[in-house]
Amino acid sequence: MDLSTKYLGLDLPHPFMPGASKMSEDLDTVRRFEDAGAAAIVLQSLFEEQIVGEQLATYGAVDGRSDAHAEALTYFPTPEAFRLGPEEYLEHVAKIKASCDLPVIGSLNGSSLGGWLDYAKLIEQAGAAALELNAYYLATSINESGEGIEARTVEMVRAVRQAVTIPLAVKLSPFYTSMAHVAQQLCAAGAAGLVLFNRFYQPDIDVEELAVVRSLRLSDSSELLLRLRWLAILSGRLETSLAVSGGVHSHLDAVKSIMCGAHAVQMVSALFLKGPSWLAAVKSDVAQWMESNEYVDLTQMQGSMNLQRCPDTNAYERANYMHVLRSFSM
Repeated sequence: MDLSTKYLGLDLPHPFMPGASKMSEDLDTVRRFEDAGAAAIVLQSLFEEQIVGEQLATYGAVDGRSDAHAEALTYFPTPEAFRLGPEEYLEHVAKIKASCDLPVIGSLNGSSLGGWLDYAKLIEQAGAAALELNAYYLATSINESGEGIEARTVEMVRAVRQAVTIPLAVKLSPFYTSMAHVAQQLCAAGAAGLVLFNRFYQPDIDVEELAVVRSLRLSDSSELLLRLRWLAILSGRLETSLAVSGGVHSHLDAVKSIMCGAHAVQMVSALFLKGPSWLAAVKSDVAQWMESNEYVDLTQMQGSMNLQRCPDTNAYERANYMHVLRSFSM
């Protein structure tokens, strides 16, 4: 069974890979992913705040004013909370490149224009085969427009694209007013791929301590539905690679994602729960399912359930909305 796919210009034996997470920080775990047959590995993100924090600390050591942004910096974890600082991150990329045959996809996570984007070039020089830019941002100012946020994100992509020669993917949130238009702008600015989607972690409140409770809840298959919708909408309409991230736990989750247009299937929560070997199990189950359903190769299935042939996607979505509401009964 031919599971080969092309993602970000990379010829891969199949679409399955671990997405960005702490699992990639450990070289032994990376080797376990390689043993499980992962097609590539996406590294844990290097955050804008880590880079800027180090730059500010260096500036402060020279200029004696490292407390200039002291209040703002207390919002973020201390450097000790990150296993890999900026320089260690680059060394880690080089170590994986030297010890494994997996294509390494580096990851930068940030939301503003600035010198931190220079690390894209450094990650490329360390040996990354591609780069994922995670544009994680939650607008909280009433004076900030959606148009301004979109324009800044496009400029970030353009800046990184000009700095590197390796392929660039953009990991997006699902909360843009016009997702399809933003996706088109990002591709025009140089994105070779889009990753759908990053997850906004929801804080809780401790009513006794009057404190914010930060927690990370692993995904489940129900989160896949939003990704399937936008994969199906974008697939075939943009000349770009599409990756699904969030909600893939079983081989049927993967099959649905590929049918909607995914060229790559990133898994994180399922691998946290079941270990690196689960990637091999899902891959094997997908191959068996394809054989049972008389598929010859992955491209035959890829995008077969997208909306490319739908003449009016807006009307189609409205019609589905009405049908679901009218057909529901207790």
